[in-house]
Amino acid sequence: MKMVQKIMSNEEAFHLLLAAVIGVIGGLVNLFFLYFVSLVQWLIFQNSGDSALLAQESKPFLRILAPILGGILAGLILLLHSHLSGKMKPTNVLEVVALGDGRIGMRSTLINAWSSLISIGSGASIGREGAITQLTAALASKWGQIHQWQPYRLRLMVACGAAAGLAAAYNAPIAGALFAALVLVGNFSMNLFAPLVMSSVVATMVSRFWFGIDPWYVLPKSLNFEQATNFSSMLWFLILGVFSGISGSFFLKSIQKMETTSAKINWPIWSKLGLAGLVVGLVALIFPGVWGNGYGITNEILQVNSDEKDFSGLLNGSILFELNIWKISIILFAGLLIAKFITTVVAVGTGTVGGVFTPTLFLGAGLGAAFGQILSYSNLDNGLPIAAFALVGMGSVLAATTRSPLFAIILIFEISLKYELMPPLMIGCVVATLVSRGLHKPSVYTAPLYRRGLEFDQEDRQMGSAIDRCVGDLMVAPTSPIKETDHLPQISEIFLKSPRNYLPVLSKDKRLVGIISLQDVKAHLNGGDELRAIIALDLMRPVETVLTPNTHLMDALPTIMSSEIEMIPVVNTEREMHLVGSVSRSQTLGSLSESIGERSQINNI
Repeated sequence: MKMVQKIMSNEEAFHLLLAAVIGVIGGLVNLFFLYFVSLVQWLIFQNSGDSALLAQESKPFLRILAPILGGILAGLILLLHSHLSGKMKPTNVLEVVALGDGRIGMRSTLINAWSSLISIGSGASIGREGAITQLTAALASKWGQIHQWQPYRLRLMVACGAAAGLAAAYNAPIAGALFAALVLVGNFSMNLFAPLVMSSVVATMVSRFWFGIDPWYVLPKSLNFEQATNFSSMLWFLILGVFSGISGSFFLKSIQKMETTSAKINWPIWSKLGLAGLVVGLVALIFPGVWGNGYGITNEILQVNSDEKDFSGLLNGSILFELNIWKISIILFAGLLIAKFITTVVAVGTGTVGGVFTPTLFLGAGLGAAFGQILSYSNLDNGLPIAAFALVGMGSVLAATTRSPLFAIILIFEISLKYELMPPLMIGCVVATLVSRGLHKPSVYTAPLYRRGLEFDQEDRQMGSAIDRCVGDLMVAPTSPIKETDHLPQISEIFLKSPRNYLPVLSKDKRLVGIISLQDVKAHLNGGDELRAIIALDLMRPVETVLTPNTHLMDALPTIMSSEIEMIPVVNTEREMHLVGSVSRSQTLGSLSESIGERSQINNI
């Protein structure tokens, strides 16, 4: 009992305990999601396994019909939920961590998960990691909301959930923690990074209990990567990084264009997803490997240099399997690359719920394999196997779309366990990120926020100590808000229960529209009954001071210093003005003062 009390009293230890529990949740979510995907596949095909293999074994008619019906059913689930629930709560993990208060809509997430489950089970060209990550993060957020914990803790729990989900999905604990630290939190301070590591490790251990410790992608033992670090080879990997950056930015632009086009077409969501299923089905007649996340075909590509396998497995089940043109491997790889590109862009662009990590790895493997084949035909490959170029292509395209080269490097290493490829992989990922960033600003994660007009610079988020923390790290629950239609007696009662002299005023759609001071209310308390008709809209003053969760404390210092309000309102963005919390002026200034003092002492040593 004393041990529990000690843990509860020490916030860092308590957060580690929470992270461990979230890790267990992540491992179990991964297990049950895979089980239900297999169940959906069994109901459709009387078999389960990799989607590409199921497509190869299915008759052409079923290959078209299954993704169409799956898309329609997945769309109907989304449509039914929107009609029953009205406006859906936020489910974007990056948004609720970087711009919000850590509250994810549980009902919306469950509906999205069911829709994704149907889409994946019926062959849609998306990954399962998206639903697993989102569902784990939502469960962590719901747990925190039940206990009414403060926003800073909710945001950390959501990040831990995302780290656990990704780590469990890919059997990659380091990549899971780095993903949450780099992409979501944007901070490597130990009080944040330690829980992320804990949740990732525990989730991986739970996942490995059922699925084993083998690497996600299996490479033939006979492959030799010793020539990968030669100077002449590094030049080719650098060029591959350039091509990967161009491909990654084009992939993101294509998804954006498809989403814009889809939004302009006034069709119900079920018809759009059904149409996306039709595209997948038609392409799968020639390239069955476009079904699913592409994991199985990517594994085939990585083994093309092995004596045990040839290229035939990549096109098994194709109606054009007998064509001699497929004997030219560069055409085969290029065809697979284009086919997967089209089906993934259409699926994601029309609103199919799912992840893009694994499909992106497929695209990178296809690009790298095609590049390696060109070099092989020209006798410029230095004896390197195609798998070397495929692995570097996987990491480079992933880095180009996520804008996080370190995460991509670690993920490829963890899922392949090929340390010899680290130097060329590092070069390819860094170059691809720089090229992609120059061609297209938003990443695959920030793009949804940009489309809503929410400015978010992922690279501007700094790593460091307390002095580099964000407003969201100190944010607490918002001060008791007042509705703009509340009458004077109601406002007076709220002030009597609140220790604050200023209270925020919210509109019907929960937007911050003004501030009421205690002095404004006191001026009307001695009036007659006619003053009781006064509402908050009549008393409030304009909002002059607001902060956003992702604003660095040093950047917010001038605003904090000039404010006369003790509990400064925090909104998701200055454009949408949805109240998500508040920060204490005195506490924030005290925290900054201590951090500056600590730095001064260190510098004087």
